[in-house]
Amino acid sequence: MVTIQSTLDDIMKLDFNSREMLLEILQKRQIEERRAEIATHAKQSLKDYKSGKTTPANADEVISRLESI
Repeated sequence: MVTIQSTLDDIMKLDFNSREMLLEILQKRQIEERRAEIATHAKQSLKDYKSGKTTPANADEVISRLESI
């Protein structure tokens, strides 16, 4: 079974430069995954708006709704 600890142990066996490269790759992949998630939510929001499932609101209305949560 692979655990975070066993993975970290394996990573620490790499030389410094390889660990730096791995860190950079992981950060970039996290950023890309987050961008894809945001894009998916944005597309769904536009679809909901166009189909009438949501309505426009001004900033004061949005702030009021958030404060009531």
